Amino acid sequence: MIWNREQYMAHMRFEDTGRELFCELFGPLIGLEEEWAAQGASEAERNLSAFGWDYVLREDLPVRTGAITGLSERIVEDTPEYTISIDRMGRTQKLCKGRATIPLPLDYPVKTMDDWLKIRHWYTFREDRVDRDAARALAKRQQQGTLVLGRIPGGFDEPRQLMGEENLCIALYEEPEMIEDMLNTFADTALKCFERVSDILTIDNLFVHEDMAGKSGPLLGPNLIREFVGPYYRRVWDPLERAGARLFSQDSDGNMNAVIDAFLEAGINVMFPFEPNAGMDMVTTRRRYGHRLAIKGGIDKFALRGTIEDVERELTYKLCPEMMGGGTVFALDHRIPNGVPIENYRYYVRRGRELLGLPAAEPSAFVPMAF
Repeated sequence: MIWNREQYMAHMRFEDTGRELFCELFGPLIGLEEEWAAQGASEAERNLSAFGWDYVLREDLPVRTGAITGLSERIVEDTPEYTISIDRMGRTQKLCKGRATIPLPLDYPVKTMDDWLKIRHWYTFREDRVDRDAARALAKRQQQGTLVLGRIPGGFDEPRQLMGEENLCIALYEEPEMIEDMLNTFADTALKCFERVSDILTIDNLFVHEDMAGKSGPLLGPNLIREFVGPYYRRVWDPLERAGARLFSQDSDGNMNAVIDAFLEAGINVMFPFEPNAGMDMVTTRRRYGHRLAIKGGIDKFALRGTIEDVERELTYKLCPEMMGGGTVFALDHRIPNGVPIENYRYYVRRGRELLGLPAAEPSAFVPMAF
């Protein structure tokens, strides 16, 4: 089913639309399509169009709130095993082919306040960040059912991109003024960008990417979130919410349990992907937070590597009545991993639809729902 903005926002605000939302957030990991081809999967199964996944009509707001560096990516070394490149932030990075989809930075542009001040102009506002003509065209599509998505740099993730995790975590204690200036700059620019189109359309869903946690927990505790990240979020979210925005979604892998309360205070009302192997349990979270937090993902992707009984057990637990009726996007907790047999995936889709009361899958385009 293709969901429009009104249906999706109602569902995510815990209104019963009469239908559950079942999708893929990200799609397969590299190499899985080849595994499935060897197991006899059709082309439509390999590209996921055979499974009739739900998705939402959506488009990004035509503004750029993040870094505009003026740098272009260039390849330094390319081998069958890896690629070394210089990215648009001037970082040397390495991508291991066949095993990774995201390159690993080997160095970073910011170590001190002086370094930050040299590149601060990457994030300051300029009028060419906003395309008002494109916004007018998008406003017409919004009236026809397209969800408008606004993005902001992560309060943890963007400084991490500039500094690396270790340097950032130290700087929060030793150079807090620099981190505050970064976040204030991000907020100033985002607000000016959004203000430039506020007379044209409404931002429906504000989105932020963080990826700030591992299995043992988040790299920032609730006190640091309340001191640094929360005020940044609120500066952007509060005026958008007053103007009609309804959803503020956050993408972070890992175990975020310790900081859910702090992020709810900061305005977040949707979180994903809820990785069970990192300690996230969507059912337990729903029981604790009720309608304060909508959930996307949460179904253990690794259960699909096991037996049919393992898949059945996972689905029976997660696709339970208390998770239905709005506020849940049922999906795997990240990309479909290598080692998942096509027969298990077929069962997952078929049985999941049965438990959710959905009709049999009809072929349709596959559109990821990671936002």
